[in-house]
Amino acid sequence: MSDAVPAPSPRRPFPFRFVFWSTLVVGVGAGSVYLADQMVLAPKRRLEAKVAQLETESLRLKTYLKLLEHTERRGQLEVISQTRDAAGDTVNQLRFTELDPQGGVVGTQRDFELKGEEVYVDTLVIKFEDHFVEAADPLRGKALLLFRRIFTNRVQPDEGYYLDKNGAPPARYASGANPNAFEKDLWAKFWEIANDAPQAKQAGVKAMPGQAVYGRLVPHKVYMLLMRSTGELILPGPTEPLGPATIP
Repeated sequence: MSDAVPAPSPRRPFPFRFVFWSTLVVGVGAGSVYLADQMVLAPKRRLEAKVAQLETESLRLKTYLKLLEHTERRGQLEVISQTRDAAGDTVNQLRFTELDPQGGVVGTQRDFELKGEEVYVDTLVIKFEDHFVEAADPLRGKALLLFRRIFTNRVQPDEGYYLDKNGAPPARYASGANPNAFEKDLWAKFWEIANDAPQAKQAGVKAMPGQAVYGRLVPHKVYMLLMRSTGELILPGPTEPLGPATIP
């Protein structure tokens, strides 16, 4: 019986070359993926994000332009006659009529006699937060206008004539015969809300400015007062009346 010990197996050398090339291949692969992401995919993602941003801005612009083109309230001011009194002052006989989008008369035509060379119409505007506009909210999706008073350079505002009923929602905005509580509060507390930030925020109101337009009017002409849904108030040039001192 032999007591000889078997010779140890020779140790295999560590595969430095295999590890090196494997690491190199993995590194090159990872680098290629990174470069592909940075040079191809990342620009594509940025482009897609930019396109989405431009589409959003385009939608907002289209909404704004749509509102800009849409007239929310319109009133006609007809100069029935102009005369001079004994003191030589101009006396205007005026007729105010509000029209609906189809040209029909809203409410009752009203006649005024005002002394002065320049005729003013002042308004109150309620502008709501942008998200109401984007959501096309039935009441707050556009600016609201109150035709407030008509006066002249010779007649003080408080001595002029009120057009819309003070403290009540105009018929153009009232929801049927019975305006809801929100509408009633909005108009009845106009100045209170305008000067109270928490109340304005709760109502979704962004701004409540007053503004006026005026001009030197010509007899036997009709002037159109236009308030766009953005809150812009304009007074275009006069047109000829369709009949003698009448507005259909």
